[in-house]
Amino acid sequence: MAGVLLRRLAGQVLLVIAAIGLAYLLAATVLDPRAELEARNPPPPPSAVEKRLDELNANDRTPLFARFVTWASGLSHGDLGTTLDGTPAGAETRRRVGVSLRLLLAGVLLGNVLGAALGVVGALDRHVLLDRLVTAGTFTVLAIPLVALAVLAQAAAQWANSRAGTRIFAWTGEYTPAGSPHHLAERLQHLVLPTLTVALGRAAVVGRYLRGTLRDTAGAAFVRAAVAKGLTRRRALTRHALRVAVIPVVPMSAYGCATLLAGAAGTEKVFGWHGMGEWLIDSIHRGDVNAVAAYCCFAAVVVLCAGLLSGLAVAVLDPRSRA
Repeated sequence: MAGVLLRRLAGQVLLVIAAIGLAYLLAATVLDPRAELEARNPPPPPSAVEKRLDELNANDRTPLFARFVTWASGLSHGDLGTTLDGTPAGAETRRRVGVSLRLLLAGVLLGNVLGAALGVVGALDRHVLLDRLVTAGTFTVLAIPLVALAVLAQAAAQWANSRAGTRIFAWTGEYTPAGSPHHLAERLQHLVLPTLTVALGRAAVVGRYLRGTLRDTAGAAFVRAAVAKGLTRRRALTRHALRVAVIPVVPMSAYGCATLLAGAAGTEKVFGWHGMGEWLIDSIHRGDVNAVAAYCCFAAVVVLCAGLLSGLAVAVLDPRSRA
């Protein structure tokens, strides 16, 4: 099993390296940091613009391959370059990653657990009212973009606050500017709505997928054999079929969580959290090559970790995958 994991790790590391390199080349080719610098008020002299672009390793008059070699050399030593604002890209990445994790991690975990419960309920109680309600609810959530869910959550919270005559929910930023950033209750109050928004989206995806795979597995020979030996259908499904049905759900859920964690720009924008997704959008708009490249490094590492964890989970659940 260790050998299988090592081979997969080696292959995925090579893919990550290739993806990071291509991402930098694309960003350096398409983005225009020169226009951002020249548009500042007051306009800097051309010599200052050239000097600043050279310092950032983002001068479009320098050959692309030379810029790539310089950037890759710095990356090999843990240096992600400098953003247009003069902030080290590595330090800004670490700060923004912390914000994104605080915003999304609880919602992702809650959504996966809730989705698994909904999927099992839907598969066990087929054609009953509860299953139909779960089906209608998950389809409705899937049809609504995550950004729209966030806006709806804000509207519902505003209505609840007005009805209660006090602030029950908060929905902008990690804490109120006049409040204490180190006060746990203050942060939890701001975390409720983003967590529920993310959790609903994840629960709908996981619930629908697990419901389908569990129903497909319900007709397998080993399930019929378990029922023939005296187990009830419900017991046979939860004891035998669920372990098999969850195998394809694991990589889907892992990669889905990874992409959500790496790029929840809409959720961060709506709730006013300054995380990685918001940083990506702003950096593309400004033409900040090093910031976009740093984001791509983070996203690639997150996807790599998701692949390794899902591979390990599948290997534990399915011995055949260890070969």
